[in-house]
Amino acid sequence: MMKLIPLLLTLGMLAAIGTAKDEKPEPYSPELVKKAEAGDAKAQGDLGGCYYVGGGVTQDYKEAVKWARKSAEQGNLWGQHTLANAYYFGRGVTKDYKEAFKWYTKAAEQGVALAQYNLATCYFEGKGVAKDNKEAVKWVTKSAEQGFANAQYDLGRFYGEGIGVTQDYKEAVKWYTKSAEQGNAWAQYHLGMYYWQGKGVTQDSKEGEKWITLSAAQGCIPAKEKFEKLKSK
Repeated sequence: MMKLIPLLLTLGMLAAIGTAKDEKPEPYSPELVKKAEAGDAKAQGDLGGCYYVGGGVTQDYKEAVKWARKSAEQGNLWGQHTLANAYYFGRGVTKDYKEAFKWYTKAAEQGVALAQYNLATCYFEGKGVAKDNKEAVKWVTKSAEQGFANAQYDLGRFYGEGIGVTQDYKEAVKWYTKSAEQGNAWAQYHLGMYYWQGKGVTQDSKEGEKWITLSAAQGCIPAKEKFEKLKSK
């Protein structure tokens, strides 16, 4: 169900998500390099992020790890998140889920929505930590409450399927709606089906068809299959 999204560290996404401390990443520039070399923790974290995704500079995972580690060890949240991603995917460093879990936790505790989502995934998949659905729900909720659409979708799935939480279709609809309104295709599909079936919401085939159509337009296969059935009627 829940999967880490590759390259969550794009500068645009970080700026859009924000954090509890509202620290926005700085794009690559000679000035950023100078600040990082002078020991500025935030600049080091931002520089590590630039190297990780190839933002304004040639992608180099080893350089990303080098700068992210310097930043993370000084407590910078984005340095911690970059380093966690590197360990999780084995980019520029040997893959190590326990190290990834350690650094995701540090970043998540500082309010990074992406780290909270990824930490929830670690708990859900049992990577770097014992599988714990309740902890997964705890952290994905924190991320969802910050407006991260993927977390909102997964939280909808948790409530809809009763994973780590009491099954509650109304709560599922609530979170699917938030995610669907941000354009998440899978949330749109599930929301459409809930309207179609009258689960957690008054049955409304027109509303169901609306969301399924939007999802199908984005290439969601189950939605496309449902859409074709609707057209054939």
